[in-house]
Amino acid sequence: MKKFFKIFLWIIIAVIFIGTFVYLFINSSPKDAVYELVSPVESAVERTTVLNGKIEPRDEIEIKPQVSGIISEINVEPGDQVKEGDIIAKIKVIPDEQQLASARNRVRVAQLDLAEKKLEFERTKELYERKYESREKYEQDLNVYNKAIEEEKAAIDALSIIKEGVSTENAQSSNTLVRATITGLVLEVPVKVGSSVIQANTMNDGTTIAKVADMNDLIFKGKIDETEVDMLTEGMPMHISIGAITGSNLDAVIEKIAPIATDDNGTNTFEIKAAITVDSLMNLRAGYSANARVVLARASSALNIPERVIEFSGDSTFVYVLTTDKPKQTFERRPVKTGISDGVNAQIVSGDINTASKLRGSEIKDKPSTPAN
Repeated sequence: MKKFFKIFLWIIIAVIFIGTFVYLFINSSPKDAVYELVSPVESAVERTTVLNGKIEPRDEIEIKPQVSGIISEINVEPGDQVKEGDIIAKIKVIPDEQQLASARNRVRVAQLDLAEKKLEFERTKELYERKYESREKYEQDLNVYNKAIEEEKAAIDALSIIKEGVSTENAQSSNTLVRATITGLVLEVPVKVGSSVIQANTMNDGTTIAKVADMNDLIFKGKIDETEVDMLTEGMPMHISIGAITGSNLDAVIEKIAPIATDDNGTNTFEIKAAITVDSLMNLRAGYSANARVVLARASSALNIPERVIEFSGDSTFVYVLTTDKPKQTFERRPVKTGISDGVNAQIVSGDINTASKLRGSEIKDKPSTPAN
């Protein structure tokens, strides 16, 4: 009985060993690869590029004061619409003491001179009326007297400008009134009431009271890599999408391509400016981040195939065309010439393939070894 069990155990071990060997042998045998098949199609192919940039007003004007002083009144805030000539702010002038003293002295001298010329004229007038003085002398003294009157007015006006910053003759056009120089939207008011401001001169740019821009005249400003800049020309259309506005698609036209590159983190890029066709119903804001899509090349009706089925070998390109499907797939390697590529599909310019051809694609994994249809 023990001998029987020994024999039975050895039989079981032999079966397991032989079965394992057969299993490993079968699974280690090479199998015919089965590939996915794709066919060429006729459709449009475009090569596009995307530029990152921002929406900016074409002209952003900084309003600066014509006199130095302290802001006494601000009439606008960011987001307000202003017209050319609207008063944005008022400035209280802080006069220079030396200039103020000189202007006051000029007024006193002008008043003394006027009093003297008035007496002379009245004396001449009285003698002229009595026929003791010539008409020529009368007209001469009258002219001198009128000049003295005008000199007093000019001195008083100069004192008013230095002291108050306002002309007594034309207070409406006073330099203390800061006015908008264009019609547009107030983007920024970087000063407050009580802030000291200085006028622009040769030593400094002056204090900015407000920034105003015409939001109906916007441009897209972006950058393009040096490898693609030669494919762009002024006048080419582009489509602008704004991340902050869902579904936005604005038309634009390239206006300017920078003639010199700038170093952008080790990459040479060129600045692009494009005029945007503004949709009156869209509330655009300065500084929006945007992407511009530009079509660099397009084939309207072309035979194209997925780029993944193309074999690149040096400067040559090849595809594998199905010749037999059963009992196993066989393919013929054929040269082709490619054209425009959109990164997914590539145009076939020339080569011995047609829309009825079946091309070798990716190998089908984890499938039974049966021909693909």
